[in-house]
Parts: sequence; C-alpha cells; structure tokens
Amino acid sequence: MLDKLDFIVEKYKELEAAVSKPEIIGNQPLWQKYIKEMSDMEPIVKTYSSFKKHKQELSDAKELLAGAGGDEEMKDLAKLEISGLEDEINKEEEQLKILLIPKDPRDEKNVILEIRAGTGGEEAALFGSDLLRMYSMYADSKNWKTEIIELNETGLNGIKEAVMLIKGKGAFSRLKYESGVHRVQRVPTTESSGRVHTSAATVAVLPEMDDVEVDLNPNDVRVDVYRSSGNGGQSVNTTDSAVRLTHEPTGIVVTCQDEKSQIKNKDKAFKVLKSRLYNLKMEEQNKQLSDERKSQVGSGDRSERIRTYNFPQGRVSDHRIGLTIYKLDNFMNGDIDEVIEGLITADQAAKMSKFGE
Repeated sequence: MLDKLDFIVEKYKELEAAVSKPEIIGNQPLWQKYIKEMSDMEPIVKTYSSFKKHKQELSDAKELLAGAGGDEEMKDLAKLEISGLEDEINKEEEQLKILLIPKDPRDEKNVILEIRAGTGGEEAALFGSDLLRMYSMYADSKNWKTEIIELNETGLNGIKEAVMLIKGKGAFSRLKYESGVHRVQRVPTTESSGRVHTSAATVAVLPEMDDVEVDLNPNDVRVDVYRSSGNGGQSVNTTDSAVRLTHEPTGIVVTCQDEKSQIKNKDKAFKVLKSRLYNLKMEEQNKQLSDERKSQVGSGDRSERIRTYNFPQGRVSDHRIGLTIYKLDNFMNGDIDEVIEGLITADQAAKMSKFGE
C-alpha cells in the first residue's frame, strides 16, 4: 500500500509543477484534465501526509518513553500520547484503504431512474407512485434537479411505469444501490376487509451517458410522433408532440410525452435510449455485471426483493445488509440516507476485503 501511496504523491507533485507552465496553461483542455486529476488525488495526498506525520510523532513518543527512566510523570505523558497517535494512525490507515479503492467512473453521472409496477396489480402501481415521490423528495434534499421523462399512470394515480432524470453531483454514486425489487406490505386503499397485501415494484438506476460514450447510429432508430394523452385518453395537447423511439437492432423502445415541444421530448427520449444502450453494452462486455443486474432487478416478483417496506410495523428492511429501521414515514418522505450510507459502507468493506497490500 505504501508503494502505491508514494507513487500517487510523486504523480501529484509532477502535475502540480506542470499546471503552472505556460504551455500547459495555454492548452485549456489539458490544463483542466490535470487539475481534475489533482483534485481526485488531493484527499489521498493530504491523508497520507497526516499519516506519515503521525507515524513520525509516534516514533518520537516511543523514544521519549524509552528514555524517561524513573520519571513516572514523563512515562504517563508519553504513554498517553502514544495511545492517541496509534488511534489516529489506525483511522488514517483505514481511510487510505478506502481512498485507494478504484472509483466507479460512473459515480459523478446524472441518473436515469426507472420504476415499474410488478406483482400486485393496482396496489403495485400505487406503490410505484410512492417510490417516485420518495426519490423526488430525496433528490430535492440533495438540491438535485429532476425531470419526468415518461409517466404511464393508472386511473387511481398509480404508475405502471415512470422514468425520471436526476441531475446532480454524485447522484449515481448514491442511487446506484437502489436497483432491484422493492416489496411493500400494507392494507391497500382498495381493500375493504383490512387484509395486508404484499406487492412489488422494480427500480432500475442507470447512468446518463454522453454522446461520445455511446455509438448510436441515427439510421438504426425509428422515430414516431403522436399526440400526447392523459388518463382515460384525454388529450393533453392538440399537436403531435409525443415521441416514440425504436432502436431496431435491439428492439429497445423509449417514449416521452412530458413536454409540449416535440424537440424537447425527442431530446429526452434519446438520453434514455443512450443510457439503456450503454447499460446493454456493459452487460454484453461483462457477463458478471449482467448476472448481478438480473439478480438485482429480477422480474418484479414479490419473492425477489432487495428491500421491504412494512407499513403495519412502520419499518424498512434492506435485505442485502440486514439493516432494519423503524422510520418508515420519514423514509417515504425521502429521508433514505441512513440505508444508503449502510450500503456504501458494506460495499467499501467488501472491496477492502479484496484490497491487496
């Protein structure tokens, strides 16, 4: 680990010297690239500097203890300092291991979040609507921007399917753990006998992809336009503003009718298509990723779940990390960080267990 850290420090120093050179300053794309690399390295460099400083102080304190002779007061002070320094060094060592874990290059991406009703009929659709509200409120709490791209509602204000774009720093890094089947246990509003029903909705979280990252041939996409419609077939507007994209090589279909402008709907639909194509490409390149995503998202069956929302007991249970919290109302209002932090910690622990020193 120390060899890796020394290499990073040397690289940081080289970049630090380079960004002040006129020829680099004059090349803005290269200058910005170097600044970004330095920004990524800075937390490691600072933590490692503090780690080495404390290691030296620990060595000095041990020498002080060894030379204290019969001075008991000096011995006690040295022992106290040694104990404190050892705690700091252990914390910094763990932090450095976390910082050295390779970053997911998608972490800073915006998010395409898809919700679909699974098993449970109308109650599953109502739960899907609750999840959409929950993620919207969570995004608001992070000062992220949200845009509805696709919304297929039922007569009772449930949703069969919803696609939402979430824009914000680090959105994918926190929401990527939400992919999978979400199960709900509660008495539906449509239930007259008061029986608890179990329903499910699936969530898929995809990174929004830039044009340069997806090779999309426009000739492979069939574009259909039609008139937007609301519940019960009621016309939303009188122009053909809704857009349906069909990627003929893969059969992927994306629709968008949220905007009154056909151009805006088309732009949003292409963003979703590119993200789905990128995800498909990743799955084809990496069979392990494909198996993982299938196990996460599943078919929407109640038995396949990553999380259970139990309304009678007021609890949320994430089955991947064995975490249960009794704050369901807060959770449904977007206060989901406690579970997300638990998932991030578990992910880091799993990666650290494979960390090679």
